[in-house]
Parts: sequence; C-alpha cells; structure tokens
Amino acid sequence: MVKSMTGYGRSVQTVNGREFTVELHSVNNRYLDCSVKLPRSLSFAEDAVKQAVKNTVSRGKVDVFLSVRSEGAADVQVSLNKPMVEGYLAAMEQMAREYGVERDISVSLLSRMPEVFTVEKSAQDEEQLLADLMTVVTAALESYDTMRAAEGRALEADLRGRGNTVLGLVAQVEAGSGQTVSDYRQRLENKLREVLANTAIDESRILTEAAIFADKVAVDEETVRLRSHLDQMDKMLNQGGPIGRKLDFLLQEMNREANTIGSKCSDVRLSRIVVEIKAELEKIREQTQNIE
Repeated sequence: MVKSMTGYGRSVQTVNGREFTVELHSVNNRYLDCSVKLPRSLSFAEDAVKQAVKNTVSRGKVDVFLSVRSEGAADVQVSLNKPMVEGYLAAMEQMAREYGVERDISVSLLSRMPEVFTVEKSAQDEEQLLADLMTVVTAALESYDTMRAAEGRALEADLRGRGNTVLGLVAQVEAGSGQTVSDYRQRLENKLREVLANTAIDESRILTEAAIFADKVAVDEETVRLRSHLDQMDKMLNQGGPIGRKLDFLLQEMNREANTIGSKCSDVRLSRIVVEIKAELEKIREQTQNIE
C-alpha cells in the first residue's frame, strides 16, 4: 500500500482516571524527523512515543503533541502540618496575653499562614502510566495512518493515470520517428532532382544519407528504456511500502531519457509531443514528493 507523508491523527481517552490527548500531524521531509511535545510529568515517555512513530512511519516530519489531565485529586495529598499549626497557636495565645489584644483566632486565619498545609504528590507507577499513555498513542497513530493510506490511494491512482498518458505519448513518438526518416528521404530526393535536373540520381547516396540521418534521430533505445522505467514504477506501486525515494530516483532516469529524445527530434510535431511527456513527468515527480 502506498502512503502519503502528510497526515493527521487524534485520540482522546480516559484511562485509569486520567484523560490523555494525543495529536499527530506530518508534512513532507526527506527523512524521518519526529518531534514530541509533552508535559514534564510525562517526559519519561518521550523515547517510547518516538519508537512507536518510527515503527509506523519511515519518512516525513512528524509532530506529536501529548497532554494529560487527572479526573480527580487522587494524585495529590494535602495534609495538616501540625507542628507548624501548634507553633502559630502558641504564638497567637502569647500575643493575646501579653498585649491585651482580642483573641480572635480562626481556621480562616490559620489557613493563610505559611506552611500550615503540606501538599504531596502521590508516587505514580510510571510503568502503568506509560502503558496507559501508549494505548492512546496507538489509537492516534491508527487514525493518522488511515488518513495517510487514503491520500496514498489517491496519489497512486494519479501516478498510474499519468504513467499511462506518458506511455501513449511514447507510442506516438515511436510511430512518428519512422515517418520522420521517410519524410527526410523524400525531401532529400526532391531536392537532388531539383538541383541536378535531368542528371541521373545516385540512389545509393540517398540511401546512405537517409541511413546517417536515421541513426542521428533514432530514439528506439531511449523509448525502450523509458517504457522499462514506467513498468518499474508500476511494479513499485503494486509492491507498496516506503517507495518515495526510489520513485524520485526513477523519475530522474525518466527525465534523462525524455531529454535525450527531445534532443534527437528534429520534427516540430514530435518535439511538441516530447514537451508533453516532460510536462507529465514533472507532474509525476511533484506527486512522488508526497509519497512516503
């Protein structure tokens, strides 16, 4: 299956009292470049997330965003700092006795005093937390990969269609190439008759000149190689997988053959067909830049 390098996936799930949100999106890139942004409490999971992406993606710039929200206060424990409270109470009692001020001590007043409460985060099981997180990462990757596969099918259909168009144009070049030699021979013979008038024409010389011209404009080797490259592209598309870089190299070879054919075509009509071939190959090249 051919897949696109661009895609988006998202999953939000609550697992063991925590709501995890995972988002992925990617754009084209020559190699795999994965960036993971996550809260400090999940920093230990970065390598595992990158490995999960690597197992799914081989090429592209992938950005992963993760967040977590606890559904309750189970992760935090608040307790009374009794020694501190007793110290404040004793000091306030002493103040009331020695300075004759009103004894208006209240919970509200004491709770505003520094370090009256201690807040502790309960120890978390990182192994379990990682397992919970990776469940959501896997779901987001599946969503992301589904989108890439859908775009890949569209890219594959486009490449096959354009490949068939190029094959049709190559057939026109092959058919027109023989006609070009025939037309050249006829023009050469007519010119000689015009110049030599009633003098006998050396048929062997005409054949020799036509053969030399035919050798200069022959594109058989190039069209055969171009057909072979198009066949290779078709096989790669059937094979699927990460074929983007191979296709990019193959397109370079196709363009080389097209340029050689263009340099050999002296006929205006064939030159125009070669221009169409190059235009289609350029569109194919642009599409291969999106394939993983």
